Amino acid sequence: MNETTASQRSRFTVSVEQYAEYHRNGYLILRGLLEQQDIARLQSWTDDIYYGRVTELDHLSRDHAWMKETAKPERLSSARMHMPHQHNETAEWGLLHPRLLDVLEALIGPDVLALQSMLFFNPPGKGGQGWHQDSFYIQTQPDSLIGAWVALDRADEQNGCLWVAPGSHNEPIYPPAEARKGYVHADGRLIRGLEPAKAPSVMDDAINNLSAVAAKYGASLPVVLEPGDVLFFHSHLLHRSYRNETADRFRRAYVLHYCNARSRVPWNGSNENHILARGRTHLPYATPALGTPLELPAEPESGSEAESMMVAMPGGDIGMMEM
Repeated sequence: MNETTASQRSRFTVSVEQYAEYHRNGYLILRGLLEQQDIARLQSWTDDIYYGRVTELDHLSRDHAWMKETAKPERLSSARMHMPHQHNETAEWGLLHPRLLDVLEALIGPDVLALQSMLFFNPPGKGGQGWHQDSFYIQTQPDSLIGAWVALDRADEQNGCLWVAPGSHNEPIYPPAEARKGYVHADGRLIRGLEPAKAPSVMDDAINNLSAVAAKYGASLPVVLEPGDVLFFHSHLLHRSYRNETADRFRRAYVLHYCNARSRVPWNGSNENHILARGRTHLPYATPALGTPLELPAEPESGSEAESMMVAMPGGDIGMMEM
């Protein structure tokens, strides 16, 4: 496996105040976390997909027409590509970006497992999803799931940015009140949201029992982001988005999910299908298939002090004793 060391770059440090903010509100916004050249790479990659210059991801969408007819890019729907990191080097690099992992190491680590990648396009007139909680769709045991929402375009109220209910991460996980086509998270390779209603302000709220739960926390807040900003959010946090109401602006985002590498992941197979991005784990794991370098600790020698600190945890798991 290709590996680098943290000493070869400038690490991002999460402050005590930022750590407390995440656990108090259920989310943390880090402005400009990804540098301009990194965002430019992700934006260029997204453009290449849109205009058909990248074809190895075509099979991830059922909406082949907009890729084939590059002369008519307006045919693009609100497609959300699922797991592009399994097929594309830039997608894998984005999922395993070291500055994202620096933050995750502090919030849920030090052991981090990379689970999911989704590329959102949301062109004018498209997009939007009602209140939901990510841990309903991706289960980890213990529950340590976290999302990272990387803005590739400016996201604001006009083009359907994310909205959050601060503090709602303290709620348990609620199932949807009514099964509805497109609501289930993993719909094959294409993730489809709820179909927008005529009035996006009330989109699916009539059947979404989470609207009343979100209301318990007062006014929800829009998450306005610029390219390079990243929203980290707890898997129980109630969040939603609206339809893009602009005439000429996209709301592209690269949305990623991770968990502590010592959590069991029954979702999408098992732990062995997900990448160990930081730290160690006693559970099976995958390595980057497309060569993205990682900053992983050297394996301890047999009988070393580090190995002697391993202690049995309830249920037979192995954990590191905190010194």
